[in-house]
Amino acid sequence: MDNNIQQDINVLIKRRFEELEELRQKGFEPFAYSFEVNSDSEDVRSNFKDDEKRTVRIAGRIMAIRRMGKASFAHIQDANGRIQVYLRKDDIGESYDSFKLMDIGDIIGVEGFVFKTKTGEISVHVTSLMILTKTLKPIPIAKETIDEQGNKIVHDQFSDKELRYRQRYVDLIVNPDIKDVFVKRSKIISAMRKYLDSHDYIEVETPILQPMYGGAAARPFITHHNTLDTTLYLRIADELYLKRLIVGGFNGVYEISKDFRNEGMDKTHNPEFTMMELYVPYKDYDWMMSFVESMIHQICTEVFKRIEFIYDEHKINFTSPWARISMIDVLKEKINLDVLTSSFDELKKAAVKFGIETKGLETKAKLIDEIFSELVQPELIQPTFVIDYPLELSPLAKKHRTKKGVVERFEGYVAGREICNAFSELNDPVDQKSRFEDQVKMREAGDEEAHQIDEDFIRALEYGMPPTAGLGIGIDRLVMLLTNQSSIRDVIFFPQMKPEVKS
Repeated sequence: MDNNIQQDINVLIKRRFEELEELRQKGFEPFAYSFEVNSDSEDVRSNFKDDEKRTVRIAGRIMAIRRMGKASFAHIQDANGRIQVYLRKDDIGESYDSFKLMDIGDIIGVEGFVFKTKTGEISVHVTSLMILTKTLKPIPIAKETIDEQGNKIVHDQFSDKELRYRQRYVDLIVNPDIKDVFVKRSKIISAMRKYLDSHDYIEVETPILQPMYGGAAARPFITHHNTLDTTLYLRIADELYLKRLIVGGFNGVYEISKDFRNEGMDKTHNPEFTMMELYVPYKDYDWMMSFVESMIHQICTEVFKRIEFIYDEHKINFTSPWARISMIDVLKEKINLDVLTSSFDELKKAAVKFGIETKGLETKAKLIDEIFSELVQPELIQPTFVIDYPLELSPLAKKHRTKKGVVERFEGYVAGREICNAFSELNDPVDQKSRFEDQVKMREAGDEEAHQIDEDFIRALEYGMPPTAGLGIGIDRLVMLLTNQSSIRDVIFFPQMKPEVKS
């Protein structure tokens, strides 16, 4: 930060501490305990009547001040917007002295009657004022000026992305429009939960700290329990515990939860993220595709009242049915190879031919996945189910009932991004153990994300799990899609950041 700017900020902070002390000396408590409100900015505006002198009690943060001697105007901001307040010394007496010691950012409570100014702005004429919180750091309020050519110039805008993510509390104050994304996020999750509950599926909770991680191809976060003197892992998925509950006899279970993966960070990945996983007995992946279509359609219509969305300049339409394409077929079109019968070396040569970086791709499964991600995934704009994955990529899915070498699995893609993953779940314990053993070989070959052998899960399957359909939906990515946000950090209140460097 420029030294002159920092010096100016330090002066402002020093002044605020001085005002804090002066408020106390004058008998005003700058950090109140409570304030009873009976209205807000939206209510004041929408219920205004010219012929009614309505008294209200509202509270909010000062976002603008215009002082005029013994009278002042201010705009205060609450959770639902801004409203103008008008203060006169003749009306509020000594409290006006406290207002002289208030700044932009301070939180106040007022009582007064609603009126309309000569310029037509609905406002509150204050009859009682109370300071609720004195802020000690200046709020970075943007200022607008017009140059000689009539162009609008914005000064001191709080727009640095990294600073906004790191100081989300300031971001929400200065850029209140972003609240709408998080309100929509909450409503999307509520609509999803409502849909699942309407089918009589039970919401459950499974362990975050696990002695054996599994259910996905990912590296875990590792911790240690002192009393048990044992290593534990933060879950990377809920799958194996939820399927244990299907073994136990539940007629459909789901969990909306935080999962944790010790992996890279980019526009679609955060180490801590939100997933919904669902498991329904006596169903398969064909049934689950229809269920996903119906659920997403319901969420869109309930929360947004539409099924067409603009994302990254693409018009996305969630009309059913979604397209269905075979991973094997589409890759054959792209690289002129059958990935089921091709060798590791043949796939590696094909990847190099198409400019795909192969460093770290030490197994056939990794190569297939990377080739698909680079050559096919970006083209999947409209809602599409990619079906029938190679067996090597899916250690927890049932083998296809008619096609050799593939499993009954689908992933849902929209706007070039994966939003869901589902299987006809593998319920043969002998086959499952064999798949786990193959994963161990892949781990020994250098794949750090390959699955481990979970002996207790095998034991659960040995007691018998009915045919089951399973689904995982990435909540963060779904919210990104439906609210037209390009980065996962824009739909997570407090995304993971590099440690702050102290200057």
